[in-house]
Amino acid sequence: MSKTEVQFVCQACGQAFPRWSGQCASCGEWNSLVEETQTSNLQHPNKRQMATANSQKPVPITEVDYKNEDRQATGIAELDRVLGGGIVPGSVMLVAGEPGIGKSTLMLQVAEVLSKKEKVLYVSGEESAKQVRVRAERLGTLSPNLLFLPETGLLAVEQALMELKPRFAVIDSIQTLSHPEIASAPGSVAQVRECAAYLVRLAKAAGIPIFIVGHVTKEGSVAGPRVLEHIVDTVIYFEGEQHKQYRIVRATKNRFGSTNEVGIFEMKEQGLVEVLNPSEVFLSERQGDLPGSVVTAALEGTRPMLIEIQALVAPTKLAYPARKTTGVDYNRTAMIIAVLERHAGLKLSVQDIYVNAAGGVTAEGTAMDLPIALAIASSYKNKPVSAGTAAVGEIGLAGEVRAVGRIEQRVKEAEKLGFKTVYLPENNLKELKKTKIGLRGVVSVRDALTAVWQ
Repeated sequence: MSKTEVQFVCQACGQAFPRWSGQCASCGEWNSLVEETQTSNLQHPNKRQMATANSQKPVPITEVDYKNEDRQATGIAELDRVLGGGIVPGSVMLVAGEPGIGKSTLMLQVAEVLSKKEKVLYVSGEESAKQVRVRAERLGTLSPNLLFLPETGLLAVEQALMELKPRFAVIDSIQTLSHPEIASAPGSVAQVRECAAYLVRLAKAAGIPIFIVGHVTKEGSVAGPRVLEHIVDTVIYFEGEQHKQYRIVRATKNRFGSTNEVGIFEMKEQGLVEVLNPSEVFLSERQGDLPGSVVTAALEGTRPMLIEIQALVAPTKLAYPARKTTGVDYNRTAMIIAVLERHAGLKLSVQDIYVNAAGGVTAEGTAMDLPIALAIASSYKNKPVSAGTAAVGEIGLAGEVRAVGRIEQRVKEAEKLGFKTVYLPENNLKELKKTKIGLRGVVSVRDALTAVWQ
């Protein structure tokens, strides 16, 4: 016996309500409630007892069968870094990003590498076989073991997985799949949630790792219910602009590794190419001694990267001067501006200030404070910081420069790229051994400004 009822489900958070309203009472989104028909199959009590009788029994944790699973390398070192060393058998990974940013391209490249040894199933509900073949020709990813299935039905995908027993599978994308027992349209909250949960159970039972491609909303979050990210084992985001060639792959969730690592790729005609030396790439367009430009050493996971911090300070006649940041923390930048005015004597209250991390990257962490301060002061004074100079350090409200972590890795990266001097906190000097690069310890913002332009 089945019972059908109508619910209004929020497309942002997945919360269901008995009636429609303009705003979701759970997440606060406006106009996000969509009518969906829910069908529940009511089983006879005896059938429920039979289902319970066939379920597994609790066992002591010491008797659970355990062995270290060997990870499967994807053949792409930057992606393996993000995944924590490779693909874990039976894991489900969600790859999210804006349309056209390179999700399908990367998945096709990974599938081609893995298909050299075993069968790989590539399921696409968005593109036809001819469209995928054209991309495969361009990328050079043609392999007889790479099996393509144009399908949107979840049960048909399950049948293909059970029959072929592939080593690896790609679902492109989760928004196109539909379960026949769910009345709502593909891409709805109910369909995305149930299809993802079904694929996770299938992957765990069969031991087949599955990559699920997902779209993002205009706010940058994964389209569909938030529970989708909780269901899967790993969530990978593609960052970057479609009109620029560099892409950053970042894990925001990873049950089998760190979420601090990033992979950097360059989009070329032959597909996504790994960037092995990101510091050199991000500094390739830097134009010598210009006011408002300072290089710093940021850390992305275990990888140090040299990034150019740019600042523009211009007088304004408006009552409220502009404060804009791109790629750096706005609140810390506002704090640094106040510290420079209070402890360094810079009159910034009547200045428009713009701060940018060049190259479209995100420079996070308190170690970015000193280079931001130097870039703002450089633009304000119209005095350039030497092109062979880098800076790193945290700034306190009293104007002091505090020590930062993993300073040795940051200094070595600057030394590798030919920088001559690094300005760093005085307390970090004792952590460093002999280096070829010049080290200048500073104890305060005023001390740093004096040392740079002495």
